[in-house]
Amino acid sequence: KVQLKRIENKINRQVTFSKRRNGLLKKAHEISVLCDAEVAVIVFSPKGKLYEYATDSRMDKILERYERYSYAEKALISAESESEGNWCHEYRKLKAKIETIQKCHKHLMGEDLESLNPKELQQLEQQLESSLKHIRSRKSHLMAESISELQKKERSLQEENKALQKELAERQKAAASRQQQQGAVGPADTDPGPDKLIIVLLHDEAGSAGSAASTKHMLPAADNRRER
Repeated sequence: KVQLKRIENKINRQVTFSKRRNGLLKKAHEISVLCDAEVAVIVFSPKGKLYEYATDSRMDKILERYERYSYAEKALISAESESEGNWCHEYRKLKAKIETIQKCHKHLMGEDLESLNPKELQQLEQQLESSLKHIRSRKSHLMAESISELQKKERSLQEENKALQKELAERQKAAASRQQQQGAVGPADTDPGPDKLIIVLLHDEAGSAGSAASTKHMLPAADNRRER
């Protein structure tokens, strides 16, 4: 394996440059034709002479395209880097805020009070008293609303009770009136009395003769009832 390093001999270096330059430009042309790719090659000799190759001699367009792509890639990398920095900063802020909230919560629960000085303890006490006032005020408001609602229900039930009592009294009054009317008329007279004669006519297949005989047979019974 040949080790690549700078050729110290100036003449040999110039000859090698000429050969490799021609080979490089030839390979660029081949890949452009075979693969339908846009290729641009720029080479400066040790003396500063320019050698170049561009697909269809469109070096300006290829370089312009390269600049746009390079700028867009740099902008994307910069945006990603800036976004990562913003996220890290935001994370640190949120973490500090959460730690502060947790610390305040412990203080309100009566924990970790050793680190507080007298002034901070007094402020904590005032904060708790203010919170208790708000809690009691809210509790009183809810209880007053509940009592008012119960009073409304009580009045509604009382009105319904009065209406039911009135309806019951009217029904009792109507029932008593009907009973009085029935007592004034009295029971129907169903007894025929001794002065009434009951004649039973029996009809049979014998005709009128049989009927007459039956009538004569029943008359003594009627006479007996009259004597009684």
